[in-house]
This record gives sequence, structure tokens and C-alpha cells, in this order.
Amino acid sequence: MNPDVTRWLLTATERDNPHTRLDEAHPGEQAWSTGNVVRPLVDGATYFAELHRVLEATKEGDLVLFAGWRIDGDEQLTDDPSSTLLAVLDRAENRRVQVRVLVWRSHTEQLDFSAEKNRQVAEELADEDDEHAEVLLDMRVRRGGSHHQKFVVVRHRDDPSRDIAFVGGIDVAHSRRDDSHHHGDPQRQTLADEYGPSPGWHDVHCAITGPAVADVETVFRERWEDPDPLTPAWHSRLRDRLSRVKHEASPLPPTLPAPEPVEGGTHVVQLLRTYPHLHLGRAYPFAPRGERSIARAHLKAIGQARELIYMEEQYLWSSSVTSALADALTDNPRLHLISVLPHRPDLMGTAELLQLEGRFEAIAQLTAAAPDRFAAYGIENSTGWPVYVHAKVFVIDDWYATIGSDNVNRRSWTHDSELTALVLDEASTDHSPFARSLRLRLAAEHLDRPLSGPEHESALADCVSAAGMFNTFAASATALQAWRDGGMLGQRSAGRLRRVHEPDIGRALRRVLEVPQRLLGDPDGRPTTLRRERSY
Repeated sequence: MNPDVTRWLLTATERDNPHTRLDEAHPGEQAWSTGNVVRPLVDGATYFAELHRVLEATKEGDLVLFAGWRIDGDEQLTDDPSSTLLAVLDRAENRRVQVRVLVWRSHTEQLDFSAEKNRQVAEELADEDDEHAEVLLDMRVRRGGSHHQKFVVVRHRDDPSRDIAFVGGIDVAHSRRDDSHHHGDPQRQTLADEYGPSPGWHDVHCAITGPAVADVETVFRERWEDPDPLTPAWHSRLRDRLSRVKHEASPLPPTLPAPEPVEGGTHVVQLLRTYPHLHLGRAYPFAPRGERSIARAHLKAIGQARELIYMEEQYLWSSSVTSALADALTDNPRLHLISVLPHRPDLMGTAELLQLEGRFEAIAQLTAAAPDRFAAYGIENSTGWPVYVHAKVFVIDDWYATIGSDNVNRRSWTHDSELTALVLDEASTDHSPFARSLRLRLAAEHLDRPLSGPEHESALADCVSAAGMFNTFAASATALQAWRDGGMLGQRSAGRLRRVHEPDIGRALRRVLEVPQRLLGDPDGRPTTLRRERSY
């Protein structure tokens, strides 16, 4: 294999989790699969339409494995009212498709979480007398943590060439079914007032075909087969028994052989994960000391970055994490860093202040390292409303590209469960066509340029180079801000980017919030020895 590809990948030893089955199907130190085809699915409407098509085409004997942080059963996958998630899964169940769902049990609604929504799906989809569908509410997490993985696997008993996995940052939930215009999902989730009456939502997922589908399935099977109780709380177990919610997992159908490599498939896929060290006498059998391959891969890649790190990111926190980015900027005078973030947190009140404290510190650190080579932008729609950025994307030097559920902070790198797909492309010797096309597709959306077709490539000629993209984003954001500052007179400037201006909540308040942020917003899930060593 091309060493320009393998230098970005983790070996099985570098994953540092000998207890997982994830790499058993790969020879030697190889911890990835080849011969795949991966397609980015930008924004929820694109993903939901694809998921709807795949699920509606399932037949008797097929298998659907569904994992999420939040699930809204009434969320429509298309404009058709009959396309709600529960309706689609019910129809699959009636066709004798085997449906298995793992959803985070969640914290209480009073803390702005999704406990009742997730339970509603479990109660409505699953039935004790039905052998084709089963939903587990999974609270096998570290205290204060969550299962944040968002993925779906569909295996076809009679036609494995159609097997597919979806991995990324998009839950099937309200507000996510937005398109590239970002005028919002008709089924809205309430966000902070700054996002307006119909909040726009920018996100990224991907569709995987080829041998890597079996790897994604292994991630699901390891979690499903964990013998620990689904929740340590006695009152939750009692409620499960009194309702139709399953309180323990039934055996999954037998594992099918991995799909064959796709003809012409040039994509190398490595699955990266976070699992915490559970402590207090508990442990994941597939990761007794946790797994931090997301952190390890990102740090390895950041250390090799030379020209451009492009991130789309919901939560940029943790100076202990962003210090690696700051060091890379300091050590490499040609390196540029672009981060696309939400203009403001999604919540108001104390939760907003905690997020602002964490993000202020990270942005200040990166700005100090390279004020002329680091820039953070938010996006807005054509009517001027800010768009909530929920995407989790890393593209480094047009080689390393990840799409997943992890954010750039200590929580995502150590404490919650996360899943991301690292995709490299063997089709070229000087860059990864997948990484470059993903970066330019996202740039086209933010610059209001053609997203596809014959004009797409020529319209983005000024963004191909690292410095070109950095300067083009800066110029676009400056022009839009000038138009707004000038009273929004005349034609609106093209593009949706504006600089993120992080409000300084004051040193005294930041000091007050620092400890709660580190304990609640951004906790550390590493074993004590790794904390002391400041390693992952």
C-alpha cells in the first residue's frame, strides 16, 4: 500500500485495545479495510433520503442495526408524512426484517436531554411478543457520560453487494432534516433564540459500502453483547419491566461474511472510537481500559500536518486538546487552520456560559499561536439567521479525512462513546481525492458556489491550495460583514461565512466556570495513569 496512505493510519498496536474484535478480520497489524466506496452525505435531508431508500428496500431476512444518541420516532425522512422513522421501521418489521436498535437511555428532560423521546421509541417500536424488532435503552456509560455514536448498518441476506453502513454526526431527530439552503427542518427542535423560529442545521454523515460495513457491524455487536445491566439505576430497571421496554438483550442473528471489495473501490476505511475507562468495578469487555483511537489518530495526523487543517466542529473546547493544534501552527509556518463553528451555543443560561468559557480559552490559544493563519467562522442562511453547525469533520493536507460523532474536546476524546470513519483514497499519489472533494464540497456550500456539476470544480479553483482557501474564506467573510455593517443596503454579498466573535464573559466569571466546565461539560474519562502522563 502507498506509504502516503498508511502514514495516516493507526496500526492495531497503535489502537492500543487488544480486547476488541474490530481488527481480528484484518491481517497482522492492519487495522483497516480496503476496497470500499465512501460517499459524503452533507446535511440531514441528503442522509435521511438515502436512509429512507435503503430501509424501504429491505426484505425478509435482512438485518438493520441502528445506534443513536437521540431518536425521534415521528421524524420524517422525506416530505412524505408516511416516512416517519417509526413507520419505516414498522414496515420493515412487518416484512420480517430483523431490526435492532441501541439508543442512549439519556439524562432527564429537565437537563435538556432526550430520555422520554428515546423511551417513546423503545416502547412504540418494540413488543415483547415480536421476534423481529428489539430496542435497548443503553446507559452503560461512565457517570455523566453518554453513548454519542450515530450509525446504521443494513445487511442483505440474499444480496450482500447492497450492504451499507451510515456513519457520522447526524441523529434521526428533529431539526436535522435540513438541506444546503439551511432554512430548517419543518419538525423543529428548540434552540437558543439567536437561531430564529426555524433553526438551520448543518451536519455531515457518510455512506460506506464494501468490507468496512462488517467493521461497523462489529462496533454494534460489541456494544449489544456487553453483559452488564443496561442501567445501574433500580428505578429505571423497574420502569422497564413495567413497560414494554426490553431490560436485557436477546442474541443477535448470526454474523454474515464481510461484503466483498467493491469493484473499483479505492477507499481505505479505518474505524476510530472513544470508550471511557468505566472504573468503579465496571468495564467494557471489548475495551476494559477504554479506547481512545480517535484521539490517537487525530494527534498523529495533526503532528504530520504541513499546509491545511480544515475542521467543522460543534464544540471546540479543551486547551489540553487544542494545544496540539496550537503547537502544529507554531512549528509549521506554512500551516493554516480553518474551523467552522456555531456562532453561539445551542442552549441558553448556565449551559451557554459553560460552553462559552471552554470555547473562549481554545480560540484564544489558537489565535495566539498563529493570528494570521487561524480563523474561526460561523455560517448563516440567505435571510441572515445563524445556522447551527453540528458537523464533526477533519480534513488535513487533503489526505486525512474523518466524518464522525466526535468533537474536538476532552469529552469526545476520552469520556463518551464515539465513532468516526477515517477515509483515505488510493486513487492518487499526491493527495486523497476523497479528502479534497469533501473539503471543496463543504467550501462550495459556505461560499454559495455550485455544489456539483460541470461548474463545481472551476468555481472552486481559488480554494484548491491551502493559502487560497484560507484567503478566499477570509475575503468572503469580510465582504459579508461589511455589507451587514453598512446597513445591508444593496445586493447581499455572496457567501455565508462570518467570523466568530467570541464574547469575553470576563476573567472573574471564566474562573468561576472553569471547574464546572471541566467536571460537567468537558470531563476526563482516561485511566488515572494516562491522566498523570497527559497522554491518550
